[in-house]
Amino acid sequence: MKYLIIILLWAGYCALHSYLISIGFTNLMTRFLKKYYAFYRVFYVLISLLLLIPLIQYTERLDNKVIITYAQSLDVLRYVLISGSLLMFFWAFFFNYDSLSFFGIRQILNLGKIKNVNTSDEIKRSGLLGIMRHPMYFALIIYLWCQIHRMSDIVVNTVLTIYIIIGTILEERKLVLEFGDTYIKYQQEVPMLIPFTKTKIK
Repeated sequence: MKYLIIILLWAGYCALHSYLISIGFTNLMTRFLKKYYAFYRVFYVLISLLLLIPLIQYTERLDNKVIITYAQSLDVLRYVLISGSLLMFFWAFFFNYDSLSFFGIRQILNLGKIKNVNTSDEIKRSGLLGIMRHPMYFALIIYLWCQIHRMSDIVVNTVLTIYIIIGTILEERKLVLEFGDTYIKYQQEVPMLIPFTKTKIK
């Protein structure tokens, strides 16, 4: 029963997290907030973090029994993968993406400014983005599955992995709407999540 509760709580968090950034809801917020929509991203990040902290704490209380231990050789490999995934995540975050936009800071700085965007020049393909389209999501999946010690870890990681994959596909659809043929060509040439493979999403 406790694992069903964990699944429902984390699935609910993922659903809310996705809904708050969905096209339909953000369009509604754009019409409602008008120019003050520039502050919405900050709100989104803050509410996501504030809800995540008690969720993690509650999950810890429900199940903290260790069921998996690692041999020394596997532990070394696990820490290598953890270190590599963290390095990839933060490298992509700070060097391949606009971290200020992620936190909503750039939107606030650009409040009231008119910006002309040429979408054909907006797709970055340097660095990790030339190897896979979503290096941060790939790194996050690797990190999650190196953290397994309890049954609750397996349950939560399964829910989050499914959410990451579904969320990535939904994000891909947004990017196709935003960038059109330019992004479709990028999809054809660079894999989505698994490096050094080619995928094509229709």
